[in-house]
Amino acid sequence: MTTRVPWDPDDYLSLARRACFICELLTGNPDYPHHVAHRDEVAVVFASRFPSVFGHFLVAPVDHREHAVGDFTPDEYVALQRVVHRAGTALSELLPVERLYVLSLGSQQANRHVHWHLAPLPPGVPYEDQQIAVFEPSRGHLDLPDDEVADLARRLGERMAD
Repeated sequence: MTTRVPWDPDDYLSLARRACFICELLTGNPDYPHHVAHRDEVAVVFASRFPSVFGHFLVAPVDHREHAVGDFTPDEYVALQRVVHRAGTALSELLPVERLYVLSLGSQQANRHVHWHLAPLPPGVPYEDQQIAVFEPSRGHLDLPDDEVADLARRLGERMAD
């Protein structure tokens, strides 16, 4: 059975403001461990450290960009969204998914590097626990075995390479 860990907003905010977690991940900083499923010249796809659902991954541009639309030319944006689509399609093939949530979160105050969350809602979740409730901090985040997350990231990367 999967358990949830209580959300600690102070620790999270400290982490989110310390450095750009995506840039740190891309440079290999061991203080920012993530399971990378895919990386190319456009984007990186990696498992969320604070997953709201099993299979919660993030897609971010390799280059540090801060605005979800304004920091991209139309061609750059479309190239990035192709990666979002490939990753979302692959996740939906690997996991039972009632709805794939795709959203960009972040702020100029923390988590500035723009990224998109892919959160596969499993079938059977009651309506009142869907949509924005999936991300409600009071629910905490999933405490998943590292080997399961690593395996899913590997399989996602393989599926995206097909």
